[in-house]
Amino acid sequence: MACFTFFKFMMVLFNLLILLGGLTLLGVGIWVSVDKGLFLQVLSPFSTLDTQFVNVGFFCIAIGGVLVLLGVLGCCGAHKGSKCLLLLFFSIILIIFIAEVAAGTVALAYSSFAEGILKAWATLVLKNQYGSDPVVTKIWNSTMTELNCCGFTNYTDFTDSYYFEQSEGSYPPSCCQLDTAPCSQQQAWHSAVQGCFAQLLEALQKHANIVGGIAVGIGGLEVAAMLVSMYLYCYLDNNVS
Repeated sequence: MACFTFFKFMMVLFNLLILLGGLTLLGVGIWVSVDKGLFLQVLSPFSTLDTQFVNVGFFCIAIGGVLVLLGVLGCCGAHKGSKCLLLLFFSIILIIFIAEVAAGTVALAYSSFAEGILKAWATLVLKNQYGSDPVVTKIWNSTMTELNCCGFTNYTDFTDSYYFEQSEGSYPPSCCQLDTAPCSQQQAWHSAVQGCFAQLLEALQKHANIVGGIAVGIGGLEVAAMLVSMYLYCYLDNNVS
């Protein structure tokens, strides 16, 4: 009985945290969707991305709704001793866990395919929107400055681009080691500045332990939640029997 009470308390506490997290996401999502003007004022440098922020708002509402549902199911199931709610909570967590494992497996198996799609998309954006779209230009300039990189693959991503034509055959200053303008094709070739994708991969590899630890931690919490909910379910089932 003492073990049951302890697991019941832990189940309620864990799901209260989930519920609070879900309510926070719901609040942010509703704020973004309903009062996007104020939200965009806070993030004024990206004020032209109103459609994307509205989509982010809907995404937050959806994720927040799922978390609130999970929190309510877990709390009520543990507090009231409802086998039906506990089983439903277990099923939803199990589905989420399987989906995460499947997504991770697919990402590993098709990483090169995903890289090809990402490269095609990024190259197209650099050629057509860099220099013409102020938001895209600002984001890429910040990225290239922070990571000391040039383009997605290298300086050739800007060849025959809108920026290349408007600047009379020069490349962004980040593509030259001295970070000077104009940056000619010969200077860019001699500088051999790495592409941003390679720099991002290096950064991810440096922090692989942190990323892996977070993933393992989330998976561990989900497994623990399933084990506790199933223990409570079996305990209640045995008592009823």
